[in-house]
Amino acid sequence: MSADAGLRTVDEHLAVVLDGLGALEPIELLLLDAQGMMLAQDVVAGWPLPGFDNSSMDGYAVRAIDTRTASEATPVILSVVGDVPAGASQRSGMGPGLAMRIMTGAPIPAGADAVIPLEDTDRGLARVALFHPVRTGEFVRRAGEDLPEGAPALSAGAVLGPQQLALLAAIGRDRVMVRPRPRVHVISTGSELVDVGTTPSFGQVVDANSYLLTAAARDAGADSYRVGIVPDDHRRLLDVLESELLRADVLVTTGGVSMGAYDVVKQALSELGTVDFVRVAMQPGKPQGFGQLGHGVPIFCLPGNPVSALVSFEAFVRPAIRRMLGKSVIGRAVVQALALEGAQSPPGLRQYRRGVLHREAHGGYSVSFAGGPGSHLIAAMAAANCLVVIDEEVTEVVAGSRVTVIPLLLSQR
Repeated sequence: MSADAGLRTVDEHLAVVLDGLGALEPIELLLLDAQGMMLAQDVVAGWPLPGFDNSSMDGYAVRAIDTRTASEATPVILSVVGDVPAGASQRSGMGPGLAMRIMTGAPIPAGADAVIPLEDTDRGLARVALFHPVRTGEFVRRAGEDLPEGAPALSAGAVLGPQQLALLAAIGRDRVMVRPRPRVHVISTGSELVDVGTTPSFGQVVDANSYLLTAAARDAGADSYRVGIVPDDHRRLLDVLESELLRADVLVTTGGVSMGAYDVVKQALSELGTVDFVRVAMQPGKPQGFGQLGHGVPIFCLPGNPVSALVSFEAFVRPAIRRMLGKSVIGRAVVQALALEGAQSPPGLRQYRRGVLHREAHGGYSVSFAGGPGSHLIAAMAAANCLVVIDEEVTEVVAGSRVTVIPLLLSQR
């Protein structure tokens, strides 16, 4: 149930955001272009890994039975009948009582069933003395022992890091079907804003939110783009949004969603009838807007204070991005921590406080608050590494009690 008739709970608003939102359609990409993306199909091995029996050492290919009596005191002497280099295009062969010099990765000759390392021999050229016996299969990499032909290599949903790309290359896949990264375009609104690099005059504010949200979207796994600042101009805002619809999978605006006379985002988008502006039972971040523009492009209209923008992003935009990436887990992991100090929270609201999470020697966690509850405290936000969640029914956190904490870990791909 909502906290009161005029408020939507955080969970209710998130449900509205996620309703009907799914993963983007798969696309085919070259391997290196697919790095960091999620595989959209099962991949099986088209050939075995390794593709043939080969040596794991520089040494001599032998029959294990011919080495059984070898020792340093009484070495076994075998005739060397050839060399097998790595990359040999034809398989050589040998008979009983013979040996062939072999390089690491070279194919095992027919008739041989083991390899004796160079250091266990006298390294002879025409004849070789063996000082130790070897067992059948010793120092031999068997064909398919890593991955048999036709076996599953990677399953749909696997994230393609360097190791996974190496495996795909090894089995001959130069391109794969993946879930694309959502293209998130971020717009800051407000005539009081100026760009970074400009010294603000009295009454002006440097635009930090677009950098905050563009970076946050990138960290969530999206391809994000900072559109920049749009002043409090009804027509100009609609023109920019219409232009960005051609290139974006998700639109994010910040600022202009409260009750003020110059809250242009709310005024302009309310006329379109596809964006709902609501109040959510949370602090900070109570005013929220969400809907769709054009052919179903989701748009998030977030508050303008930096902390409110960050908390709103974590609560609603990040889960949406993760859903569009096809992730099964869309929320950040939470931990329980010991509160090192007390705090007050308004009744009926879910409060998100910035905090500094500490790992204790015994393996548990403790947390201290970073700054007060004000949503303008950007320096305190930069000092934090987590959000402390104080539930709606809790009005006071007592020092020494347990609290729920959301670690703000980077790059949870």
